[in-house]
Amino acid sequence: MGRLARGLFGISPEETSFARRGFRCDEAEIRHWLEQVGTAFVDGYLLGLEEDRPEPLAARLEREVDASHRGFAFEGAGMALAILDAVAPWRRDRLRRFVAGPANDHIYLVYCGVGFALGRLPLSPARTLARLDPVLGWLALDGYGFHQGFFHGPRAVDRQEVPRRLAGYARRAFDHGLGRSLWFVEGASVERLAATIGAFAEARQSDLWSGVGLAATYAGGRDREGLAALRQAAGEHRDWLAQGSSFAAEARRRGGNPTPHSALACQVLCGRSFEASAQVAEEAGRDLPGDGAVPAYEVWRRRVVERLAARQDHPGASDGRKDTVDYRESSATA
Repeated sequence: MGRLARGLFGISPEETSFARRGFRCDEAEIRHWLEQVGTAFVDGYLLGLEEDRPEPLAARLEREVDASHRGFAFEGAGMALAILDAVAPWRRDRLRRFVAGPANDHIYLVYCGVGFALGRLPLSPARTLARLDPVLGWLALDGYGFHQGFFHGPRAVDRQEVPRRLAGYARRAFDHGLGRSLWFVEGASVERLAATIGAFAEARQSDLWSGVGLAATYAGGRDREGLAALRQAAGEHRDWLAQGSSFAAEARRRGGNPTPHSALACQVLCGRSFEASAQVAEEAGRDLPGDGAVPAYEVWRRRVVERLAARQDHPGASDGRKDTVDYRESSATA
C-alpha cells in the first residue's frame, strides 16, 4: 500500500524549489534555508505515504529529519495521512491515531498539513473540520491557504482569490495560511511582503500579517535588523504580526524544537523571550468558550493580541479587529 500510495500521490522534492515555483529571493543564504523547509515537508509527506502506522512513522520522522525542520516533516505527514484516510475507505483513522498518539506535540503542524489535502482532493471543508479538534481544527484551513499561496500563487496571491467553497470564518483562517505562504513566495523580502499585502483589501491584511509573523518566527530566515524592518512595515497590523509569532513559539515549544532564529523573532516581534512568548499563547488558550458569534479559535488569537499589547515597549496595540459576522451561520461550506 505504501509503494502504491507513493506512486499515485507522491510529490517530487523539486516541486517545492524556488525555481520550480517561480519565487523571488535576492539572498542565496535565505533561499537555501527556506528551500530546506520545503524539502523537509516533502520528506515527511513521502514517509507518511509509505508508513501509516503512528509509532513507526513518528520514529522515522524524529530520526531522519533535523530538529529545526522536523515540524515541517510532521506537517507533510499530516497531509499524507489525511489523503490516505480519504482515498482508502476501509480505514479512516490514520490521522486521528497519529495526533492522539506520538504526533500530539506536533498537532499544530499536523493539522496544517491536513489543509494541504484540501488543496489536492475534492474534500468538504466542513466535514474535515468536524473530524478535528474544535479549536485547533481551524489550522487545517490555515494549511489550505498556505497550499494555495505556495502552489497556486497566480490565483491566490496575484488575483487574491479565496476558494468559493469557503464561507464565514473559514475565509479568515485561509488568510492566516496565505500570509504564511507569502514568506516563501516573496523570499522573506520585507519590501515585497509589504507591497503584496498592501494590495489586498484592508479587511484581509491583519490576518495576512499574522501568518507572516508565524512564518518569520517558525521558519526563520531574517536577522534582527530584518525582523525590526518587518515589524515597522506591518504598521498598524504589528499586533497581529506579534500574535503569529507567539503562536509559532508555542508550536515550537510544544514540539520540543526551539531554535535561535525563533527566539530572536520573539524578542523583536513580541518584545519578549521565546519562553515568555510561548507562554502567552499557551495561557491564552486555556478555558476558551465554546464557539459562538466568534469561534473559540479567534477568541484565542485576540487574547494573545491583548496580552502582548500590554507591553509598554510595544505601544499602539489595539484589542483586535471587531467581527460583525455571526460565524455560527456558516463557518465552512460542504
